[in-house]
Formats: sequence, C-alpha cells, structure tokens
Amino acid sequence: MKYLLMICGDESAAAHANDGCGGWTEEMESRGVVAGGAGLRPPDEATTVRMREGELLLTDGPFAETKEQIGGFVLIDCADLDEAIEIASKHPAAGYGTIEIRPVFEPPVLEPPV
Repeated sequence: MKYLLMICGDESAAAHANDGCGGWTEEMESRGVVAGGAGLRPPDEATTVRMREGELLLTDGPFAETKEQIGGFVLIDCADLDEAIEIASKHPAAGYGTIEIRPVFEPPVLEPPV
C-alpha cells in the first residue's frame, strides 16, 4: 500500500533544512519502500491557486495560516499502516517536527470490456 509522509514543522524546523536524513533515505531505499520524495522551499515562496466562478485567484504564500507547514514529503510503498508508522518514526524530522501519514487513494483497476 502507498502512503504519503508529509514532513511538517514550525519556524524552528527551518534550522534543519540542510541536515539531510542521516542515513534514513539509504536505509529505506535498501528496504525497497521509498517511491519518491523531496524537500520543499519555504512556505513564503508558495503560490496558492483557486478557481471561483470561473475566476483565477492567486495568493502569495500558503493558503492557511498555521504554526506548522509542510517542509517535504516522501512517498512510500509498504505492507500496511503499522509498517508506515515504523518507517515514519525513524525519520529524523520525527524528532523535531511532525510526520503526517496519509494513505494514497488508488482508484480500482477496471477490467477492459471483453
């Protein structure tokens, strides 16, 4: 099953932006569970896009004002939620921020008509 790990932190997490993952990535790649991921630029560099009644609305910065922002993400493919939790708990960011684990929606595969 695929899960998205959203790496979140408050303003103090910026101090860890260049820390790397201390071997976490290499361990997870060797286990075959990492399907992709990346760090993100700071929230003040974001652009939010909305369409309302046919009108394009752009906002500089994140849409929601919150104490924690998403600083990066990792897509993993593992057996179940228990394994996803174990993987997330080993990520260095779990020690100073928050990691939200979200199952990836995968629509059912439709059989072609015969």
